[in-house]
Amino acid sequence: MIRTRINLLLAFVLIGVGYSCKEQLGNNKKAAITEVTKLPYFNSADFTPDWDTKEHRIPNFSFLNQNGERITNESYAGKNYVANFFFTICPGICPKLTSNMSLLQEAYKDDPDFMLLSHSVMPWNDSVPVLKNYAVEKGVNDAKWHLVTGPKEAIYDIARNGYFADEDFTKTQDPETFIHTENFILVDKQGYIRGVYNGTLELDLERLKRHIEILKEESI
Repeated sequence: MIRTRINLLLAFVLIGVGYSCKEQLGNNKKAAITEVTKLPYFNSADFTPDWDTKEHRIPNFSFLNQNGERITNESYAGKNYVANFFFTICPGICPKLTSNMSLLQEAYKDDPDFMLLSHSVMPWNDSVPVLKNYAVEKGVNDAKWHLVTGPKEAIYDIARNGYFADEDFTKTQDPETFIHTENFILVDKQGYIRGVYNGTLELDLERLKRHIEILKEESI
């Protein structure tokens, strides 16, 4: 946990340096963004930032969304997106996570290249009809944000080995551990992890928005 935080802090400091350069090069803003400011890649569960190596990509997945539609990697091909993990009857952090995902939905409602993906970690409760009711209650835009359910094994596997979202599993290697994470994971158009954020914190949400803008500039 400490090592992960240190690595992320290092990444954010270096990204901050990129922002300073961007401000100094006010007459060449685009050059500053594309040549100096860039997000790192995260290829392992310890979230060590790497600005050059692209090793880890989100593995293939197939789940059902709130409308009973099959959602796969192809549904997010060519899109930057934020993924998280939740369950509908969660009384703790999930309401805040969903609220902040809603803020992202509103902020990027007119951006066709940005999407959201929320995985239920309690699929035995969160059936398609349950997710649909939750989506309606929370104002989910079906075209922008998929709430997905599926076999527990598949969801837990992609959480742990795809998004590196379960720090407890990293430490214990206990497959029976219930996943309950506050992480928002930023994934680029090619399926690479480019950032991780505490989805309950307003400061991290603003930092996430800045990083989304960097990804948008990277692809220009």
